[in-house]
Amino acid sequence: MAAWSTRTAESTDLAQLRSLLTDSCEPSVVPSPAVLSAAVEGGSVRVAESGGALVGCVVAVTPSPGHVRLVVVAVHTSVRRQNIAKQLLNETVKAHQTSESPLISALAGLEDVALSRLFLACGFLGTRLLRGSGPGAGVRIHFQHQSRVAYLDPDSRHLVPVSDNEQLAESLAPSDHAVTALVPLGDGSAFEIARFEQDDPATLQSGEAAAGIAFAGSILAAITFLLGFAFSSTRFPDDVRLLLIGATFTTVLSLIVYASASGELARIRSNSFGKIMKWGNVLSEYGGVLPFLISLPVTYAQASGNPWTTMVLALVLSAAIAWYERSEFSVAHRFRRSPGELTLVALTAASPTVGAGLVAANATSWPWTTVLVITLLTRTCLYLFRRGAEADIAERRQWQIR
Repeated sequence: MAAWSTRTAESTDLAQLRSLLTDSCEPSVVPSPAVLSAAVEGGSVRVAESGGALVGCVVAVTPSPGHVRLVVVAVHTSVRRQNIAKQLLNETVKAHQTSESPLISALAGLEDVALSRLFLACGFLGTRLLRGSGPGAGVRIHFQHQSRVAYLDPDSRHLVPVSDNEQLAESLAPSDHAVTALVPLGDGSAFEIARFEQDDPATLQSGEAAAGIAFAGSILAAITFLLGFAFSSTRFPDDVRLLLIGATFTTVLSLIVYASASGELARIRSNSFGKIMKWGNVLSEYGGVLPFLISLPVTYAQASGNPWTTMVLALVLSAAIAWYERSEFSVAHRFRRSPGELTLVALTAASPTVGAGLVAANATSWPWTTVLVITLLTRTCLYLFRRGAEADIAERRQWQIR
């Protein structure tokens, strides 16, 4: 168990904070009393505490709504090399990771190898060199935290000694190059410079919209075929016919939404592509795909008249839906889950078995259809109105090689 704990700084910690910064940092990097007080009041200072005394801190400021700057990272000399700074930095980054994560940046002097190594270990990239304007100010590396996965070219990496400022500036001049690691080299250290592949957001979004339209169109064709069979059969339950009609309407609506996403991409005005795609994805899955799949055992029961094979098919389909709901491929996986939602997931997975059993036994299926519609409607409303954007997912890592 660690001999220290972390928390958000309070106004009563100001005196200890100033003392810690004075003892642990160079005077040039210590924030002014006004800046420090404002950061504490804004809840942007994270501290480590041991035995009632502050032994570490990370001070952040918000110069603009979409930008968080880490002003100073400090750990008392008596407790260094215990991962205090790393934990404080990770907690600070996590506190600012929301559905609209801001840019989190920091500066480190070229001679401060330990600070650069800390930023790189916590998911930061060194993107450029900045020259200080004050007297005696040297060149510093601008680090920024990666909020999404980026891919680097494994064949376009090279090492630059820490002391070679000119070569480092030349290596970071292209916008697709960044510092990704700090490694030992001979008697000193060297920055590893890598080239990242540049994504074209417009092309990626265009492909996503086209895939959504193609998928919804295929589901609509399948539902229409099943609905035609339902109307041609005199023994098909009316409630299941209504379920398929609702699925047809919702799938057509999702196609309209996907088309709106394509129009939004073409105009590039309000930057609401992600929100529109969320509507299309949720409507197509819970209004089209799941009702279609759940209706398959009912259709088979009417066509075959064999209750045993019907129930086997229904059980297999229920198991498949349950597996899909728990997998990372489902729409539900992209949102935060709650205990109540697990009940809705269980009802959805059990619906094929219950519905097929009622139809095979010639029992009344209206209660089952009603429960299914309420379940899918509740999940649709939950993801559309009570959850954030689909992008609100913690990435496994900040960059990788492909």
